[in-house]
Amino acid sequence: MNNALSPSVCFRMLAMVSVCAGGLSWPLAGLTQDQRDPTPALLPTPTAWRVTSESWSLPGAEKMGVVGGNLLFEVNDNVKLGVGSYGAVRGERGGFITLGVTGEVQQRLSPFWLAHAGLFVGAGGGRGGSTLTGGGLMVRSDIGLTYETGRYGNVGFGVSHVTFPSGVIRSTQPYLMYEFPFHSLLNSGWSQTPAGGTSQPGALSSTAQEFSVVSRSYQIPSSVVQDDGQPQHRSMQLLGVEWLSYIDDRWFLKLESEGAMGGQSNGYMQILAGGGYRLPLTRSTALKLHAAAGPAGGGRVDTGGGLLLDAGIALQQNLTPRTAVELSVGEVRAPSRSFKASSVALKLNYRFGLPAVTSAAVPWETLGGFDAEPLRVRVVNQTYFKASPNWRNGDVDRSVSNLGVQLDYFVSPHLFLTGQGLGAYAGKAGAYMTGLVGLGGQWPVSERWFVEGEALAGAAGGGGLAVGGGLVGQVNAGVGYRLSKSLSVMTTVGRIEALRGDFKANVVGVSLAYQFTGYVQK
Repeated sequence: MNNALSPSVCFRMLAMVSVCAGGLSWPLAGLTQDQRDPTPALLPTPTAWRVTSESWSLPGAEKMGVVGGNLLFEVNDNVKLGVGSYGAVRGERGGFITLGVTGEVQQRLSPFWLAHAGLFVGAGGGRGGSTLTGGGLMVRSDIGLTYETGRYGNVGFGVSHVTFPSGVIRSTQPYLMYEFPFHSLLNSGWSQTPAGGTSQPGALSSTAQEFSVVSRSYQIPSSVVQDDGQPQHRSMQLLGVEWLSYIDDRWFLKLESEGAMGGQSNGYMQILAGGGYRLPLTRSTALKLHAAAGPAGGGRVDTGGGLLLDAGIALQQNLTPRTAVELSVGEVRAPSRSFKASSVALKLNYRFGLPAVTSAAVPWETLGGFDAEPLRVRVVNQTYFKASPNWRNGDVDRSVSNLGVQLDYFVSPHLFLTGQGLGAYAGKAGAYMTGLVGLGGQWPVSERWFVEGEALAGAAGGGGLAVGGGLVGQVNAGVGYRLSKSLSVMTTVGRIEALRGDFKANVVGVSLAYQFTGYVQK
């Protein structure tokens, strides 16, 4: 079966925390206070973006080149936790993508060298479906060495072992790694106002960020064929998100994730990373140039090994000091196969600033120019149960279990924006993935108990589930219990349906949530 995707969608909190950090209980940041100094301070959390490259051995002497992306938060000097994704970029399996949670232990060997051992547990697949991946559960372990270069980031190498326990992939291989370290200002639990902070802007500066919801249309030439040689449908509609982090006033880095929700390619997904330049034309109008690359495929789209190249230009018009609308045109191309398309996208931008911090503790009084934002990240398990005779192409009486991450931003004590990304790990639906966004509400029942409800919509596909063009909607209701100020557990029941397909399923879920606070420039 073909890979599914849904866009990996989050909202304002995605950019604020740079995360999908997995929802486990760890002290992302803590208070530090010298007993001789009564002024408390917030300790920034060491954080790192990591990219790996390796080649997996598949049955039949087939090789698949894979790129991994991980976001890791340091729990202490020896432990990191976070989220990750792996996608094919070489070979014949374009669209093979997984996502999950990751962690590692490390030991410093010298001032510049570190030894580390890691574990990733995730779900997904594609281009081979359950034949290769079974239910979709993936486990990757690794050991390696990291060299800290200082201002240029960290480089490393090691050996990894990948297995899909219910599939046929078993592979051990060397890998190369690049890591960009930085610091995030986060605080465990929800704190609406910094204790001891002032209402006046402090001395702490900020770095410019931009988060966008993206609606994109591909117009595909007649020369493009599907991966089975049949003619490719002439258009595809995608939904997703984009995050920009500015290096200075004009240059930026970008990360983008989108999935098909219209046309005849449900299950198509792309995750692209790159950079660009913003040229102001007037005080409220600017041009943007960008280029990006990354894994893409699924939905029978002929991306070959999976590498997709993207370049374009956009016109951005401010609506308010914080919001803008953007019209982008460009072209995408898979260099190893026939797929290419002209791209037109409409983006709604939200711009904000994050605290510019180093490893030094941040006194509360310097945060007067920032708002405290209540955030929550959940590790989620959802199981689908048959609610329609033709809800999937085979094994119709078998349930489908999914693993993923959900991010919530509380705009008020009772209302939150939410985004989730999930992939199948059991039920012979390897390659099914979904990404949804929506609204939710939370109401306390007692000091520790609470109830929730949420409604979401987005893209889904792959794994033989009959989602039509890929557009789906889901509603959930749940009961939760607070274990501490930062950790809670919740069970949910719900319903998910395709808007133009036979897919209908009842949903039972369980999640482990971590509540924390981020800081955004006022």
